[in-house]
This record gives sequence, C-alpha cells and structure tokens, in this order.
Amino acid sequence: MSNEIIYVGCDSSGYEMKQIILAYLDSKGYAYVDCGSGPENSRYPYYAAKVASAVSTGKASKGILICGTGIGMEIAANKFRGVRAALIGEANAARITRRHNDSNVLCLGGKMIGRWTAISIVETWLTTEYDGGHHQPSLDMIAELEACNFSDAVWCPDEVPYAPFQWNPNQTV
Repeated sequence: MSNEIIYVGCDSSGYEMKQIILAYLDSKGYAYVDCGSGPENSRYPYYAAKVASAVSTGKASKGILICGTGIGMEIAANKFRGVRAALIGEANAARITRRHNDSNVLCLGGKMIGRWTAISIVETWLTTEYDGGHHQPSLDMIAELEACNFSDAVWCPDEVPYAPFQWNPNQTV
C-alpha cells in the first residue's frame, strides 16, 4: 500500500459492489474518498465525473468506478484529460492494464462480476506497478492526442445535475 488517495464512485446499479470494495479498502488501510452514489436511482456520468476529474486534476492518484456493466463509467471517465480508465472483468487484465497502460481509473460491472472476483481485481490493480519502458511512447502519444482534442475545462458540477427519476421495471441489465 502507498500514500495515494483513491476516489471511488458508483451509480445505483453499482452501489452494492461499491460497499464491498470500500470494506476491502478499509481492511487494507487504503485512503479513499467515497464520491457516492447511494442506493437511490442515479445517473453514472455525474459520479464518473467526480472521480475522473479528481484523477485528471491530481486530487486523486487513482479512481474506482462501478455501474451495472462498467461500460458507461469507462466511457464517461475517458472523456477527462490524463484519465486512462479500463473496464476490467478479471485479475490478469487488471495486472496488464496497470503494467502496460498505467491505467489510473478502474471500472467494474457491479452486476457482471461476483464479490470475490471484484476484490481480486481491485487488489491486483492496486498492487501492480507500471512497467514503463517500451510502453511509454504509447502513453506519450495518448497525451499528445489529448492535448489536441481536449480543452482545459473540466465538467464536474457540485450539485447532482438531474431530476429524480424512476427506473423502468422491465429493464434488464
């Protein structure tokens, strides 16, 4: 474990898995900030922005995001400069995305994987170091791409930017 601060966020579909991950982080002594959401219906872009903007601006060294599939969180998080969010479903991929891509935001599908798989992924991702070396030119190219395509503005409202809503009960994951 290091002195890094991990920002953790979820939408309502990822709430149960977030509680499991926070308990794991507590048990290992990691410092973290819980960015929400709770169990109430919520929209993932807002929570992805809270975590990804913290990583992008240097407030957090790493972030963990959970929604039903992890897909929406990954898409939203990767809209932020300097964020390398990776949707991971097993521990070996967590190891490789840290070693080769220096991923700094881990995205998980709270409805797609079980608790022990999630803990294994989180533990592997947090304890694997970036290899650097021949991988660095690729990350440098991504930084150049971001410099061309992104402005310096960061979207992250202080208030939840949507009205309360109800899920369609016929919707599946």
